[in-house]
Amino acid sequence: MVTGAGSGIGRACALALLEAGYTVVLAGRRAATLHDAVHAAGVHAAHALAVPTDVADPVSVAALFDRIRDDYGRLDLLFNNAGVGAPAVPMEDLTIDQWKAVVDINLTGAFLCTQQAIRMMKAQTPRGGRIINNGSISAQAPRPLTAPYTAAKHAITGLTKATSLDCRAHDIACGQIDIGNAATEMTEPMAAGILQANGSLMAEPRMDVAHVAAAVVHMASLPLSANVQFMTIVATTMPYIGRG
Repeated sequence: MVTGAGSGIGRACALALLEAGYTVVLAGRRAATLHDAVHAAGVHAAHALAVPTDVADPVSVAALFDRIRDDYGRLDLLFNNAGVGAPAVPMEDLTIDQWKAVVDINLTGAFLCTQQAIRMMKAQTPRGGRIINNGSISAQAPRPLTAPYTAAKHAITGLTKATSLDCRAHDIACGQIDIGNAATEMTEPMAAGILQANGSLMAEPRMDVAHVAAAVVHMASLPLSANVQFMTIVATTMPYIGRG
């Protein structure tokens, strides 16, 4: 199951998993984009299911996992990918609603899906499964004017570690992929110029999102006796090492 599967990284990963032979449940808030992604799967569309879901809503998440349980009987992989940003304004000018919108989707949404996945993976036979969290480079180093996104993504790293520790006894592996400048609609402003730590605007290189999808498929393909705990994949010359 992939959250935020209607566009960007989530869509690319869902399609790559389908191509690799997985049955994939695509979750996201917009039904139209989910169905477009399923249509884009072509011959693999028969193995895809679009389920409109608000990951910040516990009732919606519970209904999603009930649907997975009813239709398939088990879950082997969860990719917690859904995420949003806030307006690029000084921290002191953020509203509480802007803060909560990012934390609710990027962090609480991942927690709610993880919680439901653990329950299902513990109970199914054969037992266990894998959870992959989309951390982002912002889980390691912030960009200017991104306090809510950075805080939520740093917290995802803590959630990844806690899930890995707490789920060892249940044959559930959990890893994290931190992605820098995949070419999606969300990163289009980078090509024109994005704010740097020194106050300048600079165009940043991006990489084909297909490389991210291939990395996620690799993480997913490992036996449960092996785990990519953390992977960082970036456009080679983006300002990351030493940024700021």
